[in-house]
Amino acid sequence: MNAWFPVSPCTPQACAGHHGAVRPALPAGARLVAGCLLAVGGAACTPLAAVLTQPVRDRLVRLWSRAVLRTFGVRMRVTGNPGGRNGGELVVANHISWLDIPLVAAVLPARMLGKSDIRGWPVLGALAARGGTLFIDRQSLRALPASVDSVADALRAGDRVVAFPEGSTRCGGGPPGPFRHAVFQAALDAGATVRPARISYHLETAPTGKAGHADGLPARAVAFVGDDPLNASLWRVVRAAGLTAELTLLPPLRADGAGRRPGGVDRRMPPGERKALARRAQTAVASDTANLPAESVHH
Repeated sequence: MNAWFPVSPCTPQACAGHHGAVRPALPAGARLVAGCLLAVGGAACTPLAAVLTQPVRDRLVRLWSRAVLRTFGVRMRVTGNPGGRNGGELVVANHISWLDIPLVAAVLPARMLGKSDIRGWPVLGALAARGGTLFIDRQSLRALPASVDSVADALRAGDRVVAFPEGSTRCGGGPPGPFRHAVFQAALDAGATVRPARISYHLETAPTGKAGHADGLPARAVAFVGDDPLNASLWRVVRAAGLTAELTLLPPLRADGAGRRPGGVDRRMPPGERKALARRAQTAVASDTANLPAESVHH
């Protein structure tokens, strides 16, 4: 266990499963194939998108991410307003599933933080690198300062970066785990805005032929925890009917008092500052009291 990679208390045996309506095997298989082809095909087009302007590129990422979710059989609900931004923005959210990545990208296209192991994966590693993924060595504390600096540099350049500060996926049925502090140091160093976001997945029920509504029951089929194989998780998702992913965008937090001293020398904030910022973000994500209007609902 270290600052990037804590041990999750959740296990596939305790968390993953589905007790609602089940999609027949043939349609589920078709969704699985189509979803994987769409995901890989979109990632393969990432180098071509580099020649586009940022607004056009962001729009394409949103459309592609929503299509990935819908193809896998997951509806999306967004609460809150993504608004605009001036300069870099660090988006921090709780972490439940591999679905979290297209869910956030469907609203807030960004550079993702990924473990360094991904860089060595065949095909996908190269595609992730070309797509702007920031790789971190989650097994080495010695690499932590360099990882923080790379995130801070991206934020200073005006990029949006998405991180899951729990450091590991959790079941999603309760409050998030402790937010690790390291990534918040990057926001402080860059003077960037921190945008908390809450992710949840629910089962949707309705009479046949009518639009459903989220009934509040957590969708356990999406949980991707512990040593759960990816193929097993993919199959659970496409077999589970009535899944709704909800992204709640919370008011941004300002990383006050950060930046660079004259002459370009980094001003590293004391540990208490990043811990306080991490606690503020974690409290916002864990709170159920935010009463924000729905900006959009995508079916």
